[in-house]
Amino acid sequence: MDLITVRETRVAHTRDDLVFAPGELPLGGGTWLFSEEQPGLTGLVDLTTLGWQPLVESDATLSIAATCTIAELARIPRREGWGAHPLFSQTANSLLASFKIWNIATVGGNICTSLPAGPMISLASALDATALVWATDGSDRRLPVADLVTASRENLLEHGEVLRAVEIPKTALEARTGFRRIALSPLGRTGTLVIARVDAGGEAVFTVTGGTTRPRVLRFDELPSQGALANAVESITEWFTDAHGAADWRRAMALLFAEELRTELGEEPAA
Repeated sequence: MDLITVRETRVAHTRDDLVFAPGELPLGGGTWLFSEEQPGLTGLVDLTTLGWQPLVESDATLSIAATCTIAELARIPRREGWGAHPLFSQTANSLLASFKIWNIATVGGNICTSLPAGPMISLASALDATALVWATDGSDRRLPVADLVTASRENLLEHGEVLRAVEIPKTALEARTGFRRIALSPLGRTGTLVIARVDAGGEAVFTVTGGTTRPRVLRFDELPSQGALANAVESITEWFTDAHGAADWRRAMALLFAEELRTELGEEPAA
């Protein structure tokens, strides 16, 4: 779609270029920005020219640049001990878009759009990822991605702030994981998505997205009982109804998936 209100597109080369006038927004892949009208949008600042390395590994984290494309993330090679590696392709395949869009859509854009069905929100929340945000005063701030997204199309980014990267702790990547997703049609938008994780120390984490207006992360010191898990899922109040599913159906599927994953991860891992 042509954005007929945009009067200027600027190219950013350094952090100093990331000063946004009223009506200006950052531009990553643009797959959402150019998909519908953007009232009040007068200018774009291209982030892709900043030259951020898509994926950077350290001893403690995997840092994913906000401009990393879905395709680049989905192709990351498996490392020894990365039990959570399948989640990269599983969540990428949850994106309601063709593989062509994968090569343009960015991880940061998917998170900052803050749609309930955003698969990068699901991935980052399930793996305890931290959002590195460049603030307008030149400082950095960090907060969990699960807290960054507050509601459908709403998040804690102030105007002029930029998501620089998403940092996943290696301890989460080394966990055993399980994944469940459902939609009303084979290629439809996510109705409910549940990811479960059991860390090396035994802590269990169940993340519910897709059917809720914001990510819900349920934590347990160990793999919970059936009743404890069901009670935790039933405590979620952010279910919603739209053309892609009713709230009661989303809740029922989350309960079913959570129990399936609890059983699956409670089994002895294959040798």
